[in-house]
Parts: sequence; structure tokens; C-alpha cells
Amino acid sequence: MTGAARSGTQAVDRAIAVLRSFEGAAEQTPTEIAARLGLTASTAHRIVRALHASGMLGRDPRTERYHLGPTAAILGRLALERMGTTLLQPELTALRDETGEAVSLGVRVGDEVAVLLHLPSAHPLRYDQEPGARNPIHVCAMGKALLAFDDGRVAMPEPFRRFTPATLTTRAELAADLARVRERGYAVNDEERIVGVRAVAAPVRDSAGRVFAAVALQGPAVRFGDDRLPDLAKAVLAAAERLTALQRR
Repeated sequence: MTGAARSGTQAVDRAIAVLRSFEGAAEQTPTEIAARLGLTASTAHRIVRALHASGMLGRDPRTERYHLGPTAAILGRLALERMGTTLLQPELTALRDETGEAVSLGVRVGDEVAVLLHLPSAHPLRYDQEPGARNPIHVCAMGKALLAFDDGRVAMPEPFRRFTPATLTTRAELAADLARVRERGYAVNDEERIVGVRAVAAPVRDSAGRVFAAVALQGPAVRFGDDRLPDLAKAVLAAAERLTALQRR
């Protein structure tokens, strides 16, 4: 690869990193971006100016802080429509209303699950996660549903990051859990990422039968007890079947 090609690739990689930095911070200054990504201040300012000129970033003139801009919003909306998520939202709403619990739709991005849609519960005690949030794949129900019905492989080195005493930290532990997921058809996050939070998830397939997303119910463990979990799992499985059917129309 020539020096010019390497430089061009590096510039693209840095621009992508700047855009992705907004997943964890809605508004940032170039200085904050530089510190977050380990860039020089001049490099961060140059990239931010270019992204602002393209509409990928917007700027608040009062605070001089940047945020995702109209071009990013348009592209995101088009991507969601391409994936059929706008078609799926009524079914997700129905699942939320049926169970009274928060509903999420997520897809795999490497060894993480990216939340595409989230419908909060009306309960004052609840667990919310904003669209765009990313969760390590081994500690969320959606991640395990995606792994169990795909290739099941992760690139993370062992031991996997531990979040709670219940976290699965080895490939052997994860493989055993995925076998149970395949047997019953749904995955459970049993306080593996956050103590006091449980979730149940099932895979959603596209028109070719491939798993492309997962749908989940999440909430406090006090409402997701072993006595209620089978009913929640049944509701998630039924919703996943309806979501899959929509992809085949």
C-alpha cells in the first residue's frame, strides 16, 4: 500500500471514529473528541470541520459544541427503513403493551449488540437503553439469541469482561448457555450485566431465513422472576415469529 493510500485510509478511519464517539456523548467539543480518541487537537478540529461542512455534524453556536447533524439523521433513517425496522415498530409496540415491559430490537456489530429501537416500559421502576447504545454480546439476551442461531463465535479474548458475579467469562460457559438457548428457542440475561436486571430475547429472521436481529424484553428482576419468565418468553417468541413473518411479505 502506498503512503497516500495509507494516509487516505487513516483519514477515513479517524472520521468514522469521530462519528462513533457521539454514541457515548450527545454533544462534544473538538477538544473533548481529541481527548476521547487520542487525537491531536488540530486533527480533531480538522475532521470536525469537514464533517460539519458535509452536514454529518451540527453545531450549537451558543455553546460551540457539536452533535450529529441532519445528514447523519437522514442516513440513519434510510438505514432503518432498509432494514425494515419502521415496519416492525407496530409489533414491538404491541409486545410492550401486552407485557408492560420495555422492548428492544438489536443487531450484531462485531462482538457487541447495537440497539436499533427501544420502547420504554410505563413502570416507574424500569430499565431503559437508548437507540444506538451498544452492549457486549456475551452479557445481553439479544446478543446470546443472535449468537445461538448464527455461528456462535466471538473474537473477544478470554476471560471475557466480567460485569457481575453471574457474567459468563469463558467460551465453554458461553457455549453451554448457547446450547440451552437453541434448545428452548430464547435467551435469558440473568443479571449478567447489571445486578437486578433480567431480560429474555428471541431471534428475528429475514426473508431468506437468516437471523438478522433479536427482540427482547428487559426489566427489573423483581418483575422478571422465575414464575413469570416463561410467560414473558412465550410473548417474545410469538413476537419474533410475527416480526419474521413481516420480513417474508
